[in-house]
Amino acid sequence: ELYGKCIAPFHLPMRENGKFTGYVNVLQQRAKKWKDDGTVEKCDVPDYSNEYLEKYRELLIEAVAETSEEYMERYFDGDDFSDDEIRQALRVNVSECSIVPVLMGANTEAKGMYTLMVDIIKYLPSPDKKECSGINAKTNEVYPANYDFSKPKSAYVFKTMVDPFVGKYSFIKVNSGVIKTDDTLFNHHKDVEEKAGKLYVLRGSKAEEVPELHAGDIGALSKLNKVSTTDSLSTKANPIVYIRTAISTPYTYMRYKVMKKGEEDKAAQALSKIMQEDLTIKTENDPANHQTLIYGISEQQLELVVERLKENYKVEIELKKPRIAYKETILGNSDVEYKHKKQSGGHGQYGHVKMRFEPLGDTNKDFEFEQVVVGGSVPKNYFPAVEKGLAEGVLSGPLAAYPVVGVKVTLYDGSFHPVDSSENAFKIASKGAFKKGVMEARPVLLEPIASMKVVVDNDYTGDVMGDLNKRRGRVMGMNALDNEKTEVEAEIPYAELYGYGTTLRSMTAGSGEYSYEFLRYEQTPHDVQEKEVEARANQLEGEEE
Repeated sequence: ELYGKCIAPFHLPMRENGKFTGYVNVLQQRAKKWKDDGTVEKCDVPDYSNEYLEKYRELLIEAVAETSEEYMERYFDGDDFSDDEIRQALRVNVSECSIVPVLMGANTEAKGMYTLMVDIIKYLPSPDKKECSGINAKTNEVYPANYDFSKPKSAYVFKTMVDPFVGKYSFIKVNSGVIKTDDTLFNHHKDVEEKAGKLYVLRGSKAEEVPELHAGDIGALSKLNKVSTTDSLSTKANPIVYIRTAISTPYTYMRYKVMKKGEEDKAAQALSKIMQEDLTIKTENDPANHQTLIYGISEQQLELVVERLKENYKVEIELKKPRIAYKETILGNSDVEYKHKKQSGGHGQYGHVKMRFEPLGDTNKDFEFEQVVVGGSVPKNYFPAVEKGLAEGVLSGPLAAYPVVGVKVTLYDGSFHPVDSSENAFKIASKGAFKKGVMEARPVLLEPIASMKVVVDNDYTGDVMGDLNKRRGRVMGMNALDNEKTEVEAEIPYAELYGYGTTLRSMTAGSGEYSYEFLRYEQTPHDVQEKEVEARANQLEGEEE
């Protein structure tokens, strides 16, 4: 009902006592059962399969009839098609992607592999009919590689495997020419040449060394340090570039911490190897919030990375909810005075400033400093020290120790001591005045807002919009897409993005997709601000302890 004739079962399963024992060939209308030695023997079609056998065979015959007018007339006249005619028509359907064949097998029991291989030969397009083209980087002309071994060598790196014991393998598809042991290959993307070294063909988990790889072959190169997945390899005299495979952007991220002190470098090196294998994994240092982030497609993927680090690299990390990059600003004005005075034998410290604080109107700037001092109450040579104190003050605001933005500060008066005043004294005074001035100017938290797009089947649109509303999201629009899908555009706080991927997959049976990008900062609601200020105070107190 959902896919129609597009999804076409070529086999139906046979079970005995709850076990998978064989299959019914829909095309041949014959049943086959596996024997203990892995071969098959013919048997009668089970009664419970007859109803589905007739139904699915009829769908296959209809698909065959639609391949030509001659077949359609024969179908309506009630003529039967031979097995060869059916196979040829199905081959056309499969090549055009109008039919997706579904076969039966059990890889854990090594059953159905031979049938799969035979049907691949019968129905899938032959590789020698496949066109493959790149771009000659020197001439910018199309290079028709077409798996021709007589042309200059070129290959595409489609996968990377890094083994803690064996090392790095770069899996390649040779698109033209012949690659031999110790050939020098040119990587146009990195603008480097590297020696290929040994060539391998992987059979299961075993790497078998081979002297050469021909056009159309899939093989592996070892220890090419600068080559990465989606790179193209060729020769410097004939540099060929192939279109890179599109890699999904990872949007799920978590904070991670290495469990044992002193293993930070070990964890970083292990993660670097994992990221070479999986381009959807990336790490990012966030110094503003004192955290290191790891990105992936889903939370499950990140949990698998943790397991791999533990099992393969013997290093443990802990995943935690990421800290949000809040900022602080002011909504009102204030006029403050701050005096730093200290006497401790010899020269003392004295700095005295009077400042006005007001919103700058631009939260993209930290602060703007202006001085209107008259009469030399604060000497000009101390102005840079005052500004330096402000620059240090905006790094950690007085409300919740987040960076401060969008503040205009005006120094209009103060005083100095001819002996005890110094640049350091005025810097300290300025920093103290900043904290006092911000707290008296109605400070608020700003939270980052993301512009989000969610693509879901029409049936799930209501559930998705309801969930976005619960997350303080604002739906900005909806766009109808092909295939009965809807794109929901919304604005949502970063604080509410945590766990969204898992929730979306649960709501949409795994069919929903989402993406987002930073949009702007805006004022945090009062109740959210109170909770965050309290949580931040407890966090800072715990770090001090």
